[in-house]
Amino acid sequence: QVHMVESGGGLVQPGGSLRLSCAASGSIFSINAMGWYRQAPGKQRELVATITKSGSANYAGSVKGRFTISRDNAKNTVYLQMNSLKPEDTAVYYCNAGVQLLGVPSEYVYWGQGTQVTVSS
Repeated sequence: QVHMVESGGGLVQPGGSLRLSCAASGSIFSINAMGWYRQAPGKQRELVATITKSGSANYAGSVKGRFTISRDNAKNTVYLQMNSLKPEDTAVYYCNAGVQLLGVPSEYVYWGQGTQVTVSS
């Protein structure tokens, strides 16, 4: 009922920048918190950043000051601007969103399919 489509991943050199986007579509009444997570090979998925509907952001310590999360509520889209990228940022990045569906009082969490970010020279 809800599709999360990510874009913007790729290969970038250390010190470079990338911007990820994630658009939600479907039977959406409202979206509460949205976020980005990442999973590197052999590691558990970890939180990168989250943002509330009103725009309050929270970051993992490893990305604070380098990454910026933002959202466009009119477009049901969340963004992740990644600057000063490091090889250790290499991972598959996933977006998620807490969605209230049309006609349903409960909130459900939906995930994107993941987009690969590789930081290498």
